[in-house]
Amino acid sequence: MCGCCPPAITALFYLWVRSGFSKDAVAGALVFFPPDPPLYKFKRIAANGDVLPDIDDEDEDLDEENNGGAEESKNEEDDDDDDDSDSDSDLGTFEIDTKSSHKANNDANHSNNNQKVSAEVRRERRKQREEARQQQRREYSQDPIAAMTERSNKLRLRAKRRSKIDARDDKNGVTYQFVPDIATLGTLPSFHGTIQAVKIGPQKRTGTYIAALLYTLPDSEITPNTKTILYSHGNAADVGAMSGLQAVLAKNLKCNVLVYDYSGYGESGGIPMEKNTYRDVKLVYEWLVQNVTKHEHNVVLYGQSVG
Repeated sequence: MCGCCPPAITALFYLWVRSGFSKDAVAGALVFFPPDPPLYKFKRIAANGDVLPDIDDEDEDLDEENNGGAEESKNEEDDDDDDDSDSDSDLGTFEIDTKSSHKANNDANHSNNNQKVSAEVRRERRKQREEARQQQRREYSQDPIAAMTERSNKLRLRAKRRSKIDARDDKNGVTYQFVPDIATLGTLPSFHGTIQAVKIGPQKRTGTYIAALLYTLPDSEITPNTKTILYSHGNAADVGAMSGLQAVLAKNLKCNVLVYDYSGYGESGGIPMEKNTYRDVKLVYEWLVQNVTKHEHNVVLYGQSVG
């Protein structure tokens, strides 16, 4: 690139080269803007009813708390991309070094692989990481190339870690509870039915799980002709931001609603890319027909903005 090119153009060109000349990577950087931080979280509930720790995508202690041993973690790393030879896929664009995330665990002298790090130590480590991130943001604000590279690397590392954790949760029968960010969203409209938080997956090619909320009417209001809206939200929203609207739609239209987050959004795994959004909606649609409506004619597709 010549020296006269605007910094933003130079940054996009750099991202294009770093991603192996992937058009999807550049398009994703320009089109998809997940709320950061997300406007909700999924509380993780173990099969025995215990509440599991929240997921911090940059927490080095996650592997130790969630895996069944170092060997299982290694096997999952080897299997992550078995079905993904596509160079434009979200987990296969270029290899991510995840060995550093295990360094603290390998150096520590624990009596067994499942022993938890104390809450105090975890809080201190999170505080240090947050201070480091704030310093990076100040530096990257002056350098668009560094900022875009940092975002790309962060998204890929997040996708890798999410894929592992969601797969373990699925295997162990973990369920979820929807917790909206009331401090930001305010009081949400009431809904007289049920709201079920689910993770749908895994994607065949990427191993990604998609976070979704299913708004279901009471049994007394459901008929064989009850419709379910499959709602695809806009590019700067997530299921938390849309939760109030979905409750209103379900209540006033007398229908069920399934709203989901694209890859890389909210509690979903993967990376926000155009190709992945097509995989997402296909996966969610098939799950909806199989588990809720039983018939395709009871599904209504609705898209907002990029959706």
